[in-house]
Amino acid sequence: MSDLPRKAVTRTAKLAALPLGFAGRATWSLGKRIGGRSAEIVGRELQQRTAEQLFKVLGELKGGAMKFGQALSVFESALPEEIAGPYRAALTKLQEAAPPMPTSTVHAVLAERLGDDWRELFEEFEDKPSAAASIGQVHRAVWHDGREVAVKVQYPGAGQALLSDLTQLSRFARLLGPLIPGMDIKPLITELRDRVAEELDYALEAEAQQAHAEEFADDPDVVVPAVVHQSDQVLVTEWLEGVPLSEVITDGTQEQRDRAGQLLARFLFSGPARTGLLHADPHPGNFRLLSGGAPDGPADRWRLGVLDFGTVDRLPEGLPPTIGTSLRMTLDGEADAVYRLLCEEGFVKETIELDPDAVLDYLVPIIEPAQAEEFTFTRDWMRHQATRIGDPRSPAHQLGKRLNLPPSYLLIHRVSLSTIGVLCQLGATVRLRDELEAWLPGFVAEEDTEEAAEESPA
Repeated sequence: MSDLPRKAVTRTAKLAALPLGFAGRATWSLGKRIGGRSAEIVGRELQQRTAEQLFKVLGELKGGAMKFGQALSVFESALPEEIAGPYRAALTKLQEAAPPMPTSTVHAVLAERLGDDWRELFEEFEDKPSAAASIGQVHRAVWHDGREVAVKVQYPGAGQALLSDLTQLSRFARLLGPLIPGMDIKPLITELRDRVAEELDYALEAEAQQAHAEEFADDPDVVVPAVVHQSDQVLVTEWLEGVPLSEVITDGTQEQRDRAGQLLARFLFSGPARTGLLHADPHPGNFRLLSGGAPDGPADRWRLGVLDFGTVDRLPEGLPPTIGTSLRMTLDGEADAVYRLLCEEGFVKETIELDPDAVLDYLVPIIEPAQAEEFTFTRDWMRHQATRIGDPRSPAHQLGKRLNLPPSYLLIHRVSLSTIGVLCQLGATVRLRDELEAWLPGFVAEEDTEEAAEESPA
């Protein structure tokens, strides 16, 4: 019924060809080096060819393979600039497009889930999809009450495909690792696999999206489309017009980049405090910059539109205060206090003993953006951090290998890294500290909060 390559043999064969392709290109590169070309130049060509094959296969398969590609895409800013271009082109295709389902398949799903008279629910329905993603595609339509809506239709067999792809990809994690320096691929794939069931459940997604839509209904900075209708495998929400963040990254003005970056940081940190939910899929395809009807208006009036709540972290108490407290103490240089807190929370296992000053030296460069009044996120900064942590010869790499990431922080960690990756793609100048002080529990010391309350006029 669908063009999604669901048969296990077909999908496995496509994915299994990836490491074989890597091996073939490695042989090719050895021949080039014997022929006299430098290892550095050949290495870049090898990585470039690897990227092209990898993302071609991921885009064709959709499913979990494409979901992995989207998760990986936000880290392209860590790549050396001379090879980032081809990566960027391939990754952008993954973020915004994929081969669509046949129209007959879309109609069959709608008839099965909305009833044979599904067309009566719409005044208009565009058969050509406006966007396609890892587990479904979106069609623009007009609801029977005249509202413009987005109709998200899940690919038949998407669940089986997701699990199959991610299981297969986990076997190749070691081979995929060199694509992004300093990024441990296997935990990323494992965590994505753990979220499959939630992402396939459109009832959970509708609940999370509606909670955000209601909370941000009158917000001057963030827009979340309301849910119009939901059934198994079909989700109808209000249509959101705007400039995709991927286009802001490639063609936006500096003012638009800065505004998008500031609002992205604001949404990331305010969401859990306001809704008890953390949007956990922050790749550029899930965000829009909205001009409010005035494309040439001042940048500070633009708003951030947020889509796709299929993956969220449920944090009823908001972000853990440990994050804010450890950030504040790190910025204050309190090495021993930071180390004790990390030990208490399980970031340092009981069997491991580390030098508190060395841990502080490891953390300070990472949280540099929180130190200044405003910070410009750049690809150079991201590459420096990736090299510092990812180079096996560096002390930071050796120390990082001995730290532990507790399961409860896994998704928070990935969202934070992904958001930093997007900010670096934007090249945005952001007042990150303002957002941390406003929304991150523990970042402002209690005594400072009490003093501010006493000084504030009644």
